[in-house]
Amino acid sequence: MSLRIRLHRPAATDPDRPDPAGDAAPPTARSRTRRVAAGVLTGLAALLVVAALVAPDRLAEVGPGAVLRIPVEALVAAALLLVLPARARRPVAVALGLVLGLLAVVKLLDTGFRVARDRPFDVLLDWGLFDDGFGYLTDSVGRAGAVAAAVGVVLLVVGLPVLVALAVRRLDRLLARHRTGAVRVVAALAVLWLGCALFGVRLAAGVPVADRTTSGLVAAHVGQVRAGLRDRAAFAGEMTADAYRDVPGDRLLTGLRGKDVLVTFVESYGRDAVEDPALAPGVNEVLDDGYRRLRVAGFDARSGFLTSPTFGGGSWLAHATLLSGLWIDNDQRHRDLLAGDRLTLNGAFHRAGWQTVGVLPAATQPWPEGKFFGYDRYYDAERLAYQGPKFSYAPMPDQYTLATFQRLERDRPHAPLMAEIPLVSSHSPWSAIPKPVPWDAVGDGSIFHTESTSTGGSRDVVQRDAAQVRDDYRHSIEYSLGTLVSYVLTYGGDDLVLVFLGDHQPTSSVTGEGAGRDVPITIVAKDPAVLDRVAGWGWQDGLRPGPQAPVWRMDTFRDRFLVAFSPTH
Repeated sequence: MSLRIRLHRPAATDPDRPDPAGDAAPPTARSRTRRVAAGVLTGLAALLVVAALVAPDRLAEVGPGAVLRIPVEALVAAALLLVLPARARRPVAVALGLVLGLLAVVKLLDTGFRVARDRPFDVLLDWGLFDDGFGYLTDSVGRAGAVAAAVGVVLLVVGLPVLVALAVRRLDRLLARHRTGAVRVVAALAVLWLGCALFGVRLAAGVPVADRTTSGLVAAHVGQVRAGLRDRAAFAGEMTADAYRDVPGDRLLTGLRGKDVLVTFVESYGRDAVEDPALAPGVNEVLDDGYRRLRVAGFDARSGFLTSPTFGGGSWLAHATLLSGLWIDNDQRHRDLLAGDRLTLNGAFHRAGWQTVGVLPAATQPWPEGKFFGYDRYYDAERLAYQGPKFSYAPMPDQYTLATFQRLERDRPHAPLMAEIPLVSSHSPWSAIPKPVPWDAVGDGSIFHTESTSTGGSRDVVQRDAAQVRDDYRHSIEYSLGTLVSYVLTYGGDDLVLVFLGDHQPTSSVTGEGAGRDVPITIVAKDPAVLDRVAGWGWQDGLRPGPQAPVWRMDTFRDRFLVAFSPTH
């Protein structure tokens, strides 16, 4: 007689298995928690994938309606995973997630560049701007803040593709467990997408339900790369076409003989500064009052508009465009220009006998562009020897820049000068704007340690609302323009010709989205013969161009200027 003993686990240790009596054991609290957590994770994974697919690249379009769409890319990816054999699904899901994550990073870059530059990110040419961005953050919020921001960006660039890949992989496992139901859902959504696409069904906000944002993103950037490659060849031809390439110096700029000519760029001085109702009253008061005072002193002025090749930043592109007579709207064109021998406006003055001077207060590192522009003398931040405090981005106030240029160049016996002087007190983030001091008290700038008060700008770069940013911008433009007027009244003389203009509009945080790229430009002179030369331009009297003032592309200025002041006029 044998004895058989049946062994089994107690029902309490195996809640998902029926007990011997056939009754299901109640689930434990831990298993319920795991199921809830798994459901939440799956929901978050789905939300992350959908957001990566349908999130817009414009801040104005961000909202609840942005995710209430059917992305065609999700349907294609789901169908692909459903038909693949089990062994192939995992690597394909991971690859799809990584690609989608990288595209989400590009979309975020597009969003940022649309805010800062009013254009999408250029995947070929814009990588070098991150170094400039780090420098800008260092000047604005300090090195610790800049490093923290850089670390955050790196974590985002690395972490987002990984998170999206994990999310896609989790959804892939869900599809595999519920394959029949998943096939039905994907087929139904595909039919719905097609119907919405055919009939143009849109949400209340005008957003199409049948979404293909990611496909459009890829197509746009592929087209951008192709256009960039074609553009380089086209630009090479543009550089060689120059009517002034071989014109001798005695046939150039004869209408300005004996004059000191200053070409001064006012950072971020855009058309909105003189036309936007929230900005223009204060700025125009400075310009109109300045014109009245200049007229009393015997000066006159004419003003118009130029269309800048850049928006919100990239000042060097505008400088190169104005001086070279070529449309420099990206860094590849800028690099190619510097590698060539194009005759710039500086070069034309040099050829015609002027001493050419570059005064660049924001140049705190080696600046190889100086060799291309052919300055006889060049003053960077180190040579300007400023001993006062910084004002956010600006290494020194505009008043110090102009006063030091006057002391080093114009106060001494000198041959006629042509100087290029960018003024940077109105550079973003428009904070800690200096207060003007008497010109004879500027000295080495130490006075700004005691006289540096905010004339409306806030030292708090981060915690400012949009209204404060716009107000700070306005005050900075008023300061720069007022300083220029004061310089002319103090040091102008009979032989000064001042050309001052904006390099670009401020960022869309000031202008709003969709703003134009026009910037004001003005010529000031005491000798009426100078302004007679430009009478045919149709520019308006005064320091402020009105709404009907002519608008030229910035690259046309060099040739128009040379024609007006050369013997062929």
